[in-house]
Amino acid sequence: MEMIVDQQTIPLDKEGFLKDLNQWSPAVAEQLAKNEGITLSQDHWEIISLLQQFYREFELSPAMRPLVKYVGQQLGSDKGKSIYLLSLFPGSPAKFAAKIAGLPKPDNCL
Repeated sequence: MEMIVDQQTIPLDKEGFLKDLNQWSPAVAEQLAKNEGITLSQDHWEIISLLQQFYREFELSPAMRPLVKYVGQQLGSDKGKSIYLLSLFPGSPAKFAAKIAGLPKPDNCL
């Protein structure tokens, strides 16, 4: 699988995650989100940035519970709720947010 962003071919795995995390850019994120039917807002970018921060700190993509806890610690209890994350990334917030942030699939996401 692959996608074209800014005339550059971006290889993806069979689930649509980047094969090379170094190819991530905001334009790539926009296309990955579009592939999932998501239009990115400032709230999405806030979570994407936090996910990338989490990945730099812990060298892994968080599953749902650690993601909710981390968002709550960083952005407050209003945003540190699974219902908030579901409103931004419907279905599987940890999986889709990690994909759009250019991170590997969280270990225990289906």
